[in-house]
Amino acid sequence: MKQTYAKTIKQLRENSNLSQQHVADTLNIARTSYLAIEQGKRELTLSEANKIADMFGIEINDIETGIVPNYEKYKDMLIAYLRFAGHNTDGKIPKTKLAKLIYLADFAWFYNNLKSMSGMKYRKIEFGPVPDMYFRALAELEDEGLISIERKRDAILIGESESSKRNKLPLLNSKEISLIKKISKKWKDKRTQEIVKFTHDQLPYSICQHNEIIPYSLITQEDPEYVF
Repeated sequence: MKQTYAKTIKQLRENSNLSQQHVADTLNIARTSYLAIEQGKRELTLSEANKIADMFGIEINDIETGIVPNYEKYKDMLIAYLRFAGHNTDGKIPKTKLAKLIYLADFAWFYNNLKSMSGMKYRKIEFGPVPDMYFRALAELEDEGLISIERKRDAILIGESESSKRNKLPLLNSKEISLIKKISKKWKDKRTQEIVKFTHDQLPYSICQHNEIIPYSLITQEDPEYVF
């Protein structure tokens, strides 16, 4: 890895609110050695680059290109859907449906702005498209007391906690929130299976290979009415 990737690695860490010591421990190196990486004084080994990519749910190429997902903004998007969706009287959304709603926001934002809302990478899996970090984000939000997760026999329901409702969503601007509300309104009364079918029938998901990262640019080839 080249020293020019230092800023990207630092930004990834800061966007995820991780300490230098935490990343150093993950890489199994001293904090001083990791600091040297962020300062551009020490290059990453291939093994270390793979560990960083796994940690942040990205590809090694993302470190090269400097395209950094905003993980904390992604978590704000999750909260926003729970806050504004109103899918049920109790305000809870099935986990799979929530993943699809987030995907639609990111790709619809790209359709109109040629950049995604969060920059997260979505992977084609059976119940995808979904970022590798989706499940970690839910676990962290639950640990922080910002969401509740109700595990039933046939579904996992996600809801915003009362304490979270007092918080603002500082990483989302008014236009981004407006799009989230529009998508929420469209899919409010639809079943999870319906939104799964819709996203799987879209061009980006349908033409990619299993486990492949889905390029955002594919959504620009969709007809406007099939963007979300």
